[in-house]
Amino acid sequence: MDRRSRHLPFLTRTPTRRNLRWTSGLVLMAYITAHLLNHSLGIVSFATAETVLRGVQKFWHSLPGTLLLYGAAATHLVLAVAALWERRTLRMPPLEALRVLLGFALPLMLATHLTAMRGAWLAYGIEGSYVRVVWGLWDLAGASAQLGMMLAAWAHGCLGLHFALRMQPLYRRLAAPLLAVAVLLPVTAAMGFVSMGREFQWTGVPPTTLPTPEQGRALNAAESDLKLYYALALLALLVAYAARSWWARRARGDLVSLRYPDRTVHVPPGWSVLEASRSHGIAHVSICGGRARCSTCRVRVAGAAEHIGTPGRDEQRTLERVRAPHDVRLACQLRPRGNIEVTPLFAPLSREGRPPPVGRFGHERDVAILFVDLRRWSGLSERQWPFDLAYVLDRYFAIVGAAVRESGGVPNQFIGDSVMAIFGLETDLPTACKQALRATELIGERMDAWNVDFQAQFGQHLDFGMGLHAGRAAVGEVGYLETTTFTAIGEVVNTASRLQDHSKTASARLVVSQFAAQQAGAEEALGPVDTLNVRGRSEPLPVMYSRAAQAA
Repeated sequence: MDRRSRHLPFLTRTPTRRNLRWTSGLVLMAYITAHLLNHSLGIVSFATAETVLRGVQKFWHSLPGTLLLYGAAATHLVLAVAALWERRTLRMPPLEALRVLLGFALPLMLATHLTAMRGAWLAYGIEGSYVRVVWGLWDLAGASAQLGMMLAAWAHGCLGLHFALRMQPLYRRLAAPLLAVAVLLPVTAAMGFVSMGREFQWTGVPPTTLPTPEQGRALNAAESDLKLYYALALLALLVAYAARSWWARRARGDLVSLRYPDRTVHVPPGWSVLEASRSHGIAHVSICGGRARCSTCRVRVAGAAEHIGTPGRDEQRTLERVRAPHDVRLACQLRPRGNIEVTPLFAPLSREGRPPPVGRFGHERDVAILFVDLRRWSGLSERQWPFDLAYVLDRYFAIVGAAVRESGGVPNQFIGDSVMAIFGLETDLPTACKQALRATELIGERMDAWNVDFQAQFGQHLDFGMGLHAGRAAVGEVGYLETTTFTAIGEVVNTASRLQDHSKTASARLVVSQFAAQQAGAEEALGPVDTLNVRGRSEPLPVMYSRAAQAA
């Protein structure tokens, strides 16, 4: 799959389970959010909340709205059951367990509301109303059940979004305001519920159509049946799950051996590598919760091809996205059929023996890396006092750092007389490459302006070289104990450094890979393409030189 095909719109792809789960979850979250916002309008008045409710009901009671809502609910529930069945162990992080428990408990909690509102409308044409919802539940038990149901649905949705988006830079940047919304919206919905109830107490209950006693008994019977059948189905699933686990433990002769770097574990066939790690207390990073939405659980695999199998569509898409080699798989998706060797690639431990938190560990992004290096520094060091050299470096770092920041990048490392800058931590790759090229222009202009004064003060010309490349890198903190630094790691970093070295041989201030130039849309502004054999790369790299930045 080429790079462009990975960014095709969703509608041009055949839906996968991951996409169906994500889309159905978004539909349900939109419904819950609209519901809570509607409840919150009760703070203004019952009339305001009721007016908006009538408009919202027209959509959800229409055929498209009904198919969308209940289709999403059915799809989400079926996929949740399938995901639970595929698990070979129920060991999981506490927040993930809470999300799962809330998800399976919701149908039981929603049964009363569903039959009283949608059931009454379908069976008897009785419209839902805040009079029926609020006044019908205007006691401690009823109000607690209603608000608990809303809170459970909202918490389940928020946890799902958190697990899906927590690796995204934009989500992490907006985490504080999003958390405030997640906390305040259920509070305002509860306030709206109470406000409408108090309004009814003060002004009287508005007239509305209510089910007759016979209709009420029928709806209550439907509610009881719905709860009973769902509870029995859920119980049957859990019994079948327990029976399969018991049978797997008895079939000791059919166990699969997974050889880790420091130990070997034995699990029943069908277990994923991630489940095997968690079951045996092996630290294994999995930021997305084992749903192939990230690559942090990846492992290098060795063994017979028939024991390893081939990746599924969701796993293949993620592996292609990070350009993983052929012997790397996702531990959450790999279910070996025979004995294999696995080496977790992203499983460092903290001092307490736990995987590091998301912010500490880092993630992968498409970035542009720029290296800038001073020329003739060794000669200058021989003839100048150390404090004079410190002044020169300080001025040089200030010029480069300011140019990088003004262009949208992050001046990351200052080592000796070299500067490494990262672009794309909060933008897409084409924008990052444009920003990096803009930074090289600013650096050239400002270094040339400073060079006039520098020659007058030190009697020596000072030049520099730059290398720019773009691609996939792991960004995050590295180091030991408290001595850590934020940086980028990967082939793109090494190649950018090599391109900066090559700028000396090429007598050019900037050597940029053709790929980075293409992403920035700047090929026409650069010189002809040259093929360069870069140390550490198996294939030659097409590079270009900036015409405006030739060394003086």
